[in-house]
Amino acid sequence: MEVIQRAVPTNDWITLIFVMSLLCLVFARAFFLSRFQNFMILPFNNKYIFLYNKKGRLTHGFHLALSLFMFLNLSLFALFVFSILFDTEISPGGAMLLVSGGLLLTYFFIKIGMQLLGGLILEFSKVTNALVFKKMTYLNYSALVMFFANLLLGYVVKDSKVVVFISIGLIFLINCIGWISIVKIHQKLIASHLFYFILYLCTLEFAPFLIIANLLND
Repeated sequence: MEVIQRAVPTNDWITLIFVMSLLCLVFARAFFLSRFQNFMILPFNNKYIFLYNKKGRLTHGFHLALSLFMFLNLSLFALFVFSILFDTEISPGGAMLLVSGGLLLTYFFIKIGMQLLGGLILEFSKVTNALVFKKMTYLNYSALVMFFANLLLGYVVKDSKVVVFISIGLIFLINCIGWISIVKIHQKLIASHLFYFILYLCTLEFAPFLIIANLLND
């Protein structure tokens, strides 16, 4: 009898992402318990923002751990969303995840770099740093939604558009709460520099999404 080799798709690389994500959460909770507890109630209480919005906030170990957690889960979630909504298969080797992660990492580096550079040029570095921290904090929190969505899409209800749309809605809601909080905190500054704020929104917040949407439609 002739032996026939058959390639069996594996989810080992997806499992690796979950393990790395859990390690990020364990690290954050084990070494920064107070921060972690305040972070978990972020959408309902701004205590975390007011307590830890200080110098060095962007390079603090807790923030870096949660940012890595966000990056891992956003890369995987983007891959799931693309494959489900556009009916494409995910390669079993995880090569597409590397592409997704690389594109997102490049996007974040360019966007944050432009924000910090703009703040430096306009002499708003302190405000810009605080703004980047606050937005990243809410995005990191929304990664918890991505994490659970990835678990469902990876192992429980694969190809579920319901999970995708509910997750996107929750992510959008969390980040909207963040933006409302940011506007309330900086409302006097925004009112006195309304033109620059509108320019910032158009160039660094809305424009990238419009470009991405046009690329996907093409």
